[in-house]
Amino acid sequence: MYKFRTMRQGTPQMAKEALLQQGGAAAITRVGVFLRRASLDELPQFLNVVLGQMSVVGPRPALYNQYDLIAARREAGVDSLYPGITGYAQVMGREDLPLDEKVAFDRYYVEHVSFWLDVKIFVLSFRALITAKGAY
Repeated sequence: MYKFRTMRQGTPQMAKEALLQQGGAAAITRVGVFLRRASLDELPQFLNVVLGQMSVVGPRPALYNQYDLIAARREAGVDSLYPGITGYAQVMGREDLPLDEKVAFDRYYVEHVSFWLDVKIFVLSFRALITAKGAY
């Protein structure tokens, strides 16, 4: 998955929540703060879409070390779809959602996937971008 680098070289590889709890916000570059808040660090992922590795709308991929999220999504059948640049859980709360709610929104998407739901999520993504609600 392609992304812009937003963190300094040498930053420990750990879940974002754990890194931020340990004062890791200093590991994010000044440009990185802007890119993350505006979700512009996701733009290079359109190359993954063109290459057929991702879709525009779908469950956001989990980090390799988010074992609990990966397991819960597998159990819910979420991994049956291509990951997306934006997803239902992201437009419904992003980082503000607890794990079980993220998985519930992802499961809802898997069970109700349709063109119109994708359009709704795409439109709501612009609202999330503008407000930056739930972005850290």
